[in-house]
Amino acid sequence: MSFDGLAVIVVGYGSSGLLADNLAPLTRRLDGARTFVVDNRTTDAERAAMRRLSAAEGWELLEPAENLGFGLGMNLAAERAIAAGATRLLLLNPDATMEPADVSALLAAAGDDPLVLLAPRVLRPDGSVWFDGSDLHLGDGRITATRNRERLGVRDAEQWLSGACLLVTAELWRRIGGFGDGYFLYWEDVELSFRARRAGGRVEVVDAATAVHAEGGTQGDGHAASGEAKSATYYYFNIRNRLVFAARNLDAASVKRWRRASIPIAYEVLLQGGRRQFLRSPAPLAAAFRGVRDGLRASRGTRSR
Repeated sequence: MSFDGLAVIVVGYGSSGLLADNLAPLTRRLDGARTFVVDNRTTDAERAAMRRLSAAEGWELLEPAENLGFGLGMNLAAERAIAAGATRLLLLNPDATMEPADVSALLAAAGDDPLVLLAPRVLRPDGSVWFDGSDLHLGDGRITATRNRERLGVRDAEQWLSGACLLVTAELWRRIGGFGDGYFLYWEDVELSFRARRAGGRVEVVDAATAVHAEGGTQGDGHAASGEAKSATYYYFNIRNRLVFAARNLDAASVKRWRRASIPIAYEVLLQGGRRQFLRSPAPLAAAFRGVRDGLRASRGTRSR
């Protein structure tokens, strides 16, 4: 089957089981697409499992010697895919599933536009909405669901798209430079959306396309519903990277506003995991403290560009 320019890109971390369940059924039915999988280093056994799976499914496996994180892993695969002739990149989480018809809906929405960044609606297995657009409040760095914009009276926000599933053209990817470094996990997709708009890109949620997110399969990317359990990693990087984003993308006055709001917003992030978690372990509070501390440090030492 000849390559039609669509590259499917996935970054895994101990994800061979998820990819066998979620990615393989999709790529077997995507005629003309090529698949590039990054195996962020975990164990020798997992690397061997990924090699077997990739060989069986016809995927190109990229094997970094260490864990690059989400964004840099995606950049590695995207660079390889574009060098192979890809004109459109479908970025997927290992715990996300799609039907070929939904991929077609994204491609149809993109059309011939060379500068697009699109996302489907992302549902949970029970059919409830996990993601259908999020708003970044430019005044202080809060994040709320776009569907609540009118109710909340939001005035200073712009929508960003979840990295759980994205379709981006190679031309826009090149203009932006891919995902920013310095994040490791979370907020790379916020920055990608932010910079896509400033590069002249069309950034939209395509309601006609859906993906399904299998909760708990990976660390996720910051969109889980209120009250769901969160990891210390989730808290730390979400809180820290908010200020990394500000320092990389906003003017000095905006960075100061975001810094002043760090503690109340960190508390809001913590509450996404519910109040009972504080009775079970000090880990969430410790992660939040470290996130605020390191975010403040990073926002002093990073210049906007």
